[in-house]
Amino acid sequence: MRHLELGFIGFGLIGGSIARSLKKNGQDVAVHVYSRRKNPDLEDGVREGVIDELVYEIDERIGRCDIIFLCAPVLKNVDFFPLLKPVLGPDSLITDVGSVKSNICAAAAGYGLSDRFIGGHPMAGSEKTGYKNSTDILLENAYYLLTPTEANRAEDVALLRELVGHTGANCVVLSPEHHDLITAAISHVPHIIAVSLVNLVRQNDDEEENMKAFAAGGFKDITRIASSSPDMWQDICVANGESIDRFLTEFELLIQNFRRMIRESDKPAIYDAFQKAGDYRNSIPAKKSSVIAPSFDLFVNIDDRTGAIATIATVLSVNGISIKNIGIIHNREYADGVLKIELYSLEDAEKSERLLRQNHYDIVTRK
Repeated sequence: MRHLELGFIGFGLIGGSIARSLKKNGQDVAVHVYSRRKNPDLEDGVREGVIDELVYEIDERIGRCDIIFLCAPVLKNVDFFPLLKPVLGPDSLITDVGSVKSNICAAAAGYGLSDRFIGGHPMAGSEKTGYKNSTDILLENAYYLLTPTEANRAEDVALLRELVGHTGANCVVLSPEHHDLITAAISHVPHIIAVSLVNLVRQNDDEEENMKAFAAGGFKDITRIASSSPDMWQDICVANGESIDRFLTEFELLIQNFRRMIRESDKPAIYDAFQKAGDYRNSIPAKKSSVIAPSFDLFVNIDDRTGAIATIATVLSVNGISIKNIGIIHNREYADGVLKIELYSLEDAEKSERLLRQNHYDIVTRK
């Protein structure tokens, strides 16, 4: 790949990880970052050699870059089109990293930049934010979706695909509309459902908060994504409202049908619904990247004896593995595994499983 000047407007977890991975993989790139204000973390990025130039104005230093990444929140990214247009180089491309595409593609068209903009969505993330939490492996084997339109040149799409490939991600090309339907179904609506489930329990809990006390286990697992950033999800719901509304309507019909089956004690229909869902859920490939930040968990059956947890923690720590969280699962009504160990990475989780199995611990595999 030829030398490329890359501009970043916003440089947090995703932007930082893109730049880190490209430099780690030996690509000939120069990274120019725009920030609204001075940021000690970004100044660290300059000292680390990840950032080649840090600027505080949108001018030719950013506009003349070969590829400019918009890494602000999804509704904020469109505000940079009028700032970039006057300083944009003759062959400069603009892309973004947001999880909604139709709105920003339409905004690019409104500013006469359809031929210069190609939507992008790296399907990777973390509950942590900011440049200081970026890594050079965040995008490895993740899906990175590109959403060009008919206005884009084939050679521009090919250049961006090549660059994405050098991050270690798997590049897939979709239309903006198809992208937004997919992400609404597999990410946006599940987040809304998780939030609704948590609020359902919150509103119906008793004064002793028994529902909260018993929620550890299955309920907490399926609602983990409800802890996501309210600011980010407020913008996503607005930006992808049409697709989200479509699938929420379908979900309401499914819930209504379940209510009917339960009222009528329709055992064959209930069984069929659970069986079809289980078969489809089990057919989803394991360890694939997702728009939902991954959780790297181990579930272990242990004896109720003094020092049992400490022994496991020692086995892992002496082998250089840091534990993110550890705790007893008291509600195991629908799943096996007494002890839940949360790790920081897939590599740590796999290494921990090998070590614990070697030490004759019973590891429970959850799909």
